[in-house]
Amino acid sequence: MQALSSLRMTTWPVWGPGLLTAATIAMAATFVAEHQGGPQLLYALFFGMAFNFAAEGAKVKAGIDFASRSVLRFGVALLGARITLEQITALGIAPVILVVSGVVGTILFGAMLSRLLKRPVVEGLLTGGAVAICGASAALAIAAVLPRTEENQRFTLFTVVGVTTLSTVAMIVYPTVVKICGLDAHGAAVFLGGTIHDVAQVVAAGYLISPQVGDSATFVKLLRVATLMPVVACFGVMFRAQGGDAGARPPVLPGFLVGFMALMALNSLGWLPASVAHGLGDLSRWCLVVAIAALGVKTSFQQLARLGWRPVFMLVAETLFLAALILAGVTVLR
Repeated sequence: MQALSSLRMTTWPVWGPGLLTAATIAMAATFVAEHQGGPQLLYALFFGMAFNFAAEGAKVKAGIDFASRSVLRFGVALLGARITLEQITALGIAPVILVVSGVVGTILFGAMLSRLLKRPVVEGLLTGGAVAICGASAALAIAAVLPRTEENQRFTLFTVVGVTTLSTVAMIVYPTVVKICGLDAHGAAVFLGGTIHDVAQVVAAGYLISPQVGDSATFVKLLRVATLMPVVACFGVMFRAQGGDAGARPPVLPGFLVGFMALMALNSLGWLPASVAHGLGDLSRWCLVVAIAALGVKTSFQQLARLGWRPVFMLVAETLFLAALILAGVTVLR
């Protein structure tokens, strides 16, 4: 106990001010999102970027780094509490195959697109994974196992901005696509849950059509979230093998992925009470908001602007590819 107390006394003055800064920005973003509407993560990012002038401040730098790295990974680990194997198997084999094919296909498409546009393949994998799995949360999780460079950090933030914006657009447009294509409730749920990037937007789009579509689309979306663990694990192994010195390489299976799997297993076995699982899900979202606020503090608009038009084209093309693939699959299966 004495050692733990000593650790707290030595670490809190180091990262406490920066962590409190990120948490304050996150609370402001949450307040605006709840009262004015709009994407909470995007607000946190933009508010954080407004404080970029403080990024190198001696008092806050360590805490900002801690929030953007450790708090982020803790939040990703807690995502496992939102998923059960029962939810996945209840969808039936055909939607599962279709959605998993969409995830894999979009990531591969992103890698191919990055090559065609003469961009680093890591950017195609990052944008493809964000579009294919769960938007900003996936981008942050994948970035956690990528080589730590300033360029990758800037591109991660750009991906968060782009994928969150496109998810909001999809939330508005895709219900109209469902009606134009004459999809039934099951087809609409698979299409919305299999294509819209962020969970919150999937829920909103589904309930615009009906409660049944909203519930089923959420389950389909959680199936995509469940693919986050194997995808990030594969990327971790890939970039560990390509890394420079061993000290710079991430572990084969990062601790936050182990936590993700453990919570998913506990939830699947029914050992997590519903209230606890819901609370952990809310805590996960809060951690991700704090982390993205910290990442925003570390980045400026000028840095994002230097990336050019190619990343924008990649995100839009990957979004359209995923939508076309899932829509074609739903049309064939109905």
